[in-house]
Amino acid sequence: MVLKLDCGLPFDLANSDDFFSMLPPHPAVCLIELREETAEPLLIRTQDLRRRLERLLGPADPASKRLNLREVARGIRYRLTGSRFEQIFTYYQHAKQLFPSRYQKLMRLRPPAVLKVSLRNAYPRCYATRRIPVDPTGAPTAGAYYGPFASRRSAEAFAGSALDFFKVRRCQIKIRRDPSFPGCIYSEMKMCLAPCFAGCTKEEHDAEVQKLVQFLDTSGGSLHNSLEQERESASEQLDFERAAALHKKIEKLDDALRGSPELPRRIQDLNAVILQRSAEEQTISVYAVLSGWLAEPTFIRFAEIAGQPRSAEHIFREYLEGAASQASGGSASAIAPSKNTLSEHLWLLGRWYYSNPREGEILFRDKDWPYRRILRGCSRLLSPPQAAPPK
Repeated sequence: MVLKLDCGLPFDLANSDDFFSMLPPHPAVCLIELREETAEPLLIRTQDLRRRLERLLGPADPASKRLNLREVARGIRYRLTGSRFEQIFTYYQHAKQLFPSRYQKLMRLRPPAVLKVSLRNAYPRCYATRRIPVDPTGAPTAGAYYGPFASRRSAEAFAGSALDFFKVRRCQIKIRRDPSFPGCIYSEMKMCLAPCFAGCTKEEHDAEVQKLVQFLDTSGGSLHNSLEQERESASEQLDFERAAALHKKIEKLDDALRGSPELPRRIQDLNAVILQRSAEEQTISVYAVLSGWLAEPTFIRFAEIAGQPRSAEHIFREYLEGAASQASGGSASAIAPSKNTLSEHLWLLGRWYYSNPREGEILFRDKDWPYRRILRGCSRLLSPPQAAPPK
């Protein structure tokens, strides 16, 4: 479902003053249509629709080199947006529809940085990448992917700190299990099981990889719980030296996990709901994130809910559970017309999540959707901003 450009005005040179007075000075996505049928329209996004169109469609300054469409424009279609996320999502949908060959360049769109554990490899390793291949149902293939991260550097930094707790190989060579192979610096530092010179069996390396995957799936919780249990067991057996060593390892793990963002997780488990203010009064725009895909948004008009038999929580349940059942029914390919769409949706999500300041709220799904927290988030977004206290 494309967020429609639901407002429009014809442009007439003789009545340009009336045209500009009818434009709201609000953020919007606007399509400027030209008189020639074969001419390509201009799609823009702006924080002030009236001021931007006065610059593009107002009287031209002969001394200026700015783009001016006053003589060739025949009308506009636009949509008012209540948040930057709604604006960029609307712009993305229409740019992809109007300019399929160059919309990525228009948006400066780049695949997001993720971590990949290449499970198809005989001896898997974990590394940062920007390539996420998908199957016909829209699910990532050829490994386990975790992200999106703010940048490739942050993904590599997190991978480096996480791999310090596991002896999974980090080298990029082809493993041949040759006892005469000299190994690498990681095997010398006892940071790798060294499958290259048969320092371990394949089963031992696979078990270490599974521990790493479980660590990434639980955001470090599996290793933290395991170390705490070992520390308690060592204390009960009066092995205080080992308990102290485990305590230092837990502190090192806490330092590695401290400050890490909540967003990066296995792509198939990336389920969340994004709440944004809408351009309409007392309205919240809701975007469901299902396995990394952005589902069709819905708009909750709280001013109308008071007169309806359904509660706001019931409306959220219908939307989120309906979107989840639609995605689990194999209709992800209907949402995703091209193989790059998953990466594009993750890029949109990551760009908003890592922006500073970040508008709106995001709430993640664990076992069930947090409906109470969602309603409280809506209340916070709809409440008027408090004035700063006087100095």
